[in-house]
Amino acid sequence: MRLTSLIFILGISCIFCACTPSKKEQNPSKKSPNIVLIVVDDLGYADLSITKTADDVHTPSMDALAKSGTRFTNAYATASICNPSRAGLITGNYQHRWGTFWYGGKGMHNPAYKTIAELLKADNYATGYVGKVHYGNYDHDVTNRSFPLNHGFDYFYGHTSPRKHYLNHTTQIENDFLASKKEHKRKGQSLEQGPLWENTKHIDTLAFATELFGAKGREFISKNKDNKFFLQLSFNAVHNFTHQLPKKYLEENGLKGYRDWDPAKEEYYDWYKEGRKPNNPEGRAQYLGQLHFLDREIGKVTETLKTLNLLENTIIILVSDNGGSTPIYANNAPLRGSKYTLYEGGIRVPLIISYPGSFKSGMTSDNLISSMDILPTICKAVGIEAPLKLDGKDVSELLKGNDNKVEHEFLVWDNGAQTAVRQGKWKLRTASLKAKENSEHEMVEMQYGDYLYDLDADIGEQVNLAAEFPEKLAELKAIHKAWREDIKIKK
Repeated sequence: MRLTSLIFILGISCIFCACTPSKKEQNPSKKSPNIVLIVVDDLGYADLSITKTADDVHTPSMDALAKSGTRFTNAYATASICNPSRAGLITGNYQHRWGTFWYGGKGMHNPAYKTIAELLKADNYATGYVGKVHYGNYDHDVTNRSFPLNHGFDYFYGHTSPRKHYLNHTTQIENDFLASKKEHKRKGQSLEQGPLWENTKHIDTLAFATELFGAKGREFISKNKDNKFFLQLSFNAVHNFTHQLPKKYLEENGLKGYRDWDPAKEEYYDWYKEGRKPNNPEGRAQYLGQLHFLDREIGKVTETLKTLNLLENTIIILVSDNGGSTPIYANNAPLRGSKYTLYEGGIRVPLIISYPGSFKSGMTSDNLISSMDILPTICKAVGIEAPLKLDGKDVSELLKGNDNKVEHEFLVWDNGAQTAVRQGKWKLRTASLKAKENSEHEMVEMQYGDYLYDLDADIGEQVNLAAEFPEKLAELKAIHKAWREDIKIKK
């Protein structure tokens, strides 16, 4: 009883932490920093060459960002899939607070949870969103708060599709595809080949999304070079379907490529499985192709900032929305597991924060950090008041090199079928059989039951210590229970 009470108190004091409000800095000689938030889709933990983990990876632009700032090795997303994790990132709160656990949900419907864009727009920032939007079931609705223009962004160019074709973005292609699908009565997820959004209008185009989004992001920066601005640049790279690369790149690299799904010829899942590990002999090469273009576009953004003399006064944040997807050949080494799971490979993510004018450069931190920390850290750096109640923490003093002890006491994950708690070196992971259908469909490994790991000694989560340390297992389960009570999650 004493242990449970202690953990409950700990949960209330640490999980629902208040970010100490900071009043606007009264220093007219210092211009407020610009913010560029780069969100990557399903980036593998090892797929940055600066980690020196995967010898087939070459990411000079992302490496340069890491050298100019801090690279976090113990950073986590709030979920192992995109739509809940992106909601947690942009609000600085566990998305569970408004009922989002897995795919679907109400998205950004609750205005009580302010976004980074809303907070910065109120401080006269120009705000732009370029790329993929995915929060829940209402992203396509231009009247819903989930649409970027309704949660703080002045400008939007991109798509509101969970899975979007990299090359095709026209109404005609999408209509022809849907007609074929209906005619042949094939069930399966659409490749979403329709037009892109520019604000509230649909734009037909044939272009490679990664290059297009990079260009639109640079255009936004150039147009707002004389203002303070916030750009969220959300690439859909390196998400499925990585075979959709420019023809020239495939030819130059001797790749045959892989076909798109044709409902007239095959069942969706037969096609889906054939393109995933271990069935696609070009799978890793295709993934690395997408990574090549992604890194190049990130480098172009940095170069634009430098050319416009904005680099020293711009905070650049690079983060993956969740762990790498091993079925599409992402490399999460030395972590176990993939996107969709609460193994480390599903939730521990690459995170880099660079601000050459104020933050330390060339640092690597193993502090326990969350993507929820991005919002309060931006607020502190900009000098505006953060929301009083946040699950994220301001880590600016860590980034400045003033306090190397800033980190979370613990972090919690819960998607309804899997749970996890990370506290120091210890990690609890549970999985019920409710997770089996998804794990088998997505072709990811999963063990079911209760697991306790010592991540310092066993970063690959191979040794279950639950029987050996029952008190620690009970303690972490108590943290999870207290967290659910605090967030008011019903059983």
